[in-house]
Amino acid sequence: MQHVTESLAHIAGIDAVPVHATIPSEQIFGYRNKMEFTCSDRRWLLPAELGQPNIDNGMALGLHVPGTFYKVLDTRACLLQPGMGNGIMALVRDHIQKSKRPVYGLRSHAGFWRFLMLRHSQAADKWMVNIITADYDPQEVVPLAEQILHKFPSVVSVVNNITARKAGVAVGEYEHTIAGQSSITDRIGEYHFEISASSFFQTNTLAAGRLYETVLAYAGLSGKESVLDLYCGTGTISIFLSRQATEVIGIEIVESAVQDARSNCRLNNISNCRFIHGDIQYNLGQIENRPDVMVIDPPRAGMHKNVVRQVAGLAPRKIVYVSCNPSTLARDLQMLQEQYSAVEVQPVDMFPHTHHIESVARLEKKG
Repeated sequence: MQHVTESLAHIAGIDAVPVHATIPSEQIFGYRNKMEFTCSDRRWLLPAELGQPNIDNGMALGLHVPGTFYKVLDTRACLLQPGMGNGIMALVRDHIQKSKRPVYGLRSHAGFWRFLMLRHSQAADKWMVNIITADYDPQEVVPLAEQILHKFPSVVSVVNNITARKAGVAVGEYEHTIAGQSSITDRIGEYHFEISASSFFQTNTLAAGRLYETVLAYAGLSGKESVLDLYCGTGTISIFLSRQATEVIGIEIVESAVQDARSNCRLNNISNCRFIHGDIQYNLGQIENRPDVMVIDPPRAGMHKNVVRQVAGLAPRKIVYVSCNPSTLARDLQMLQEQYSAVEVQPVDMFPHTHHIESVARLEKKG
């Protein structure tokens, strides 16, 4: 709450808007439904280990030292994910250590094993295991998948993403489903969502329900409004608002996310949402009729100034701005404050044990 209040005051000069007490996360441990772990051919030694004789600094499977791309701590337990995730990670580490294929070097950019991504469905208590490698080698990956399925019956999907790119991002250039399904299904509120390996989905499922309820309340829909959802991702907010709106239009730059959004509408029998694939800067001009309500949920960098200009030009009577970065929230509200008044802001703790905070701001058109 204090972080949001100070950002609005210092960056935007907005100090009169009520910033409500933060809605807490129901869980502070085991809340993350997605974790990414990096493989490295050398583990980063802890300060207490430096200078000790016979220290094994072999492979690591774990998390990066903050602010670095090549320092990886061999993480044996992550308390932010459900406990079974640590068991899956231990099995995968053991297999990699016995493998004939080398672990990827973050400086040499040579090697096979690159990342492990785990997804968990809160509603169904099912898991997806995504193994990211530098090339496709079923002789290595299929036996690992079989071990995982045998030991962990809750795993219903094992996929293998393949990427030869040097970028340290756990996204494949293409994907093979090794065992089980290609996706898992989770629920937020009354709605179900299919989640594939590369889908965006809020990482704290229970807190996401609180977040979307706040968006719905701030939208103040009566059933007669048209809604424009910018940066709509896989359509979660669009679907959440759909039953209290005449029409919801979403715009999203990631094609696979748009496909997921359309699939999620079919899954929930939603017929009044449509989605436009493209860059918002260049596709916002396709919207001919002014929406009554606009929902904006941009990435951490916030909105491009050209998007802000077009938003002001469309002039919806109400804007609900969802932000994961108080600094860019304040900057964007400052650019809009000539046309819009910030009425209230609700912080939501989506990421316990971190400094990150999600916020929902309600803006009303002046005049």
